[in-house]
Amino acid sequence: MAWMRPLGSTGLEVSALGLGTVKLGRDEGVKYPEHFTIPDDRAARALLDQARGLGINLIDTAPAYGNSEERLGPLLKGQRQEWVICSKVGEEFENGESRFDFSPEHTVFSVQRSLQRLNTDHIELVLIHSDGNDLEILQRAGTVDALRDLKQRGDIGAFGISTKTIDGGLLATELCDVVMLTYNLGYEDEEPILAACAEAGKGTLIKKALASGHLADCEDPVRASMELVLGHRGTGSAVVGTINPAHLESNVATARAVTDG
Repeated sequence: MAWMRPLGSTGLEVSALGLGTVKLGRDEGVKYPEHFTIPDDRAARALLDQARGLGINLIDTAPAYGNSEERLGPLLKGQRQEWVICSKVGEEFENGESRFDFSPEHTVFSVQRSLQRLNTDHIELVLIHSDGNDLEILQRAGTVDALRDLKQRGDIGAFGISTKTIDGGLLATELCDVVMLTYNLGYEDEEPILAACAEAGKGTLIKKALASGHLADCEDPVRASMELVLGHRGTGSAVVGTINPAHLESNVATARAVTDG
């Protein structure tokens, strides 16, 4: 195991932990055990600087994360080349509710808007933000073809899907560069997707590695979680969202103990 690792065959190298940024832009409709306050720009900049100093190079964002993208654009000014950005298409969050549009037209619009919001001309990775109908999206919505065209144009470097189903994840292994899936101590059902990606040389990102804060009841749940997730040969990076500097430092220390040990 290593701290820096290839993301499948995308040519991207990512840190074992990535930083999720939903809490930088949205505090409605999120499933965390404790209430939180969206940090101001000073605190957000300090968090990003801390993450970079700890060796994290992957940032995960999305249009559905409130104004996360808009905030990251200015916050990353002058250091854009040091980050691998993962954003998404398909889900919009407006007036406290999600709506979904996987059409090719909206996919292109969404990516162009993300480029503008992030103040960049290239996004390393874009994922489809699934509503649960993975197979329908992958087979009939036209989203994959639109993302493939955007990749050929150079607007994005790689594409994939943040899945909700095992069948969807397995199909994505055939159609996409990267698959984001759920894998943690309390839910190992999607392990076959990790195994399939490892065999196919496809990249993977793990969401809910720490179960969104709902940790398993064991002696050291964070260490046990990191050992499970980062110890799998198919894992590229585990995306963990936090705005707590102490938690960030502790998570990285535990992940490094697992990967470097």
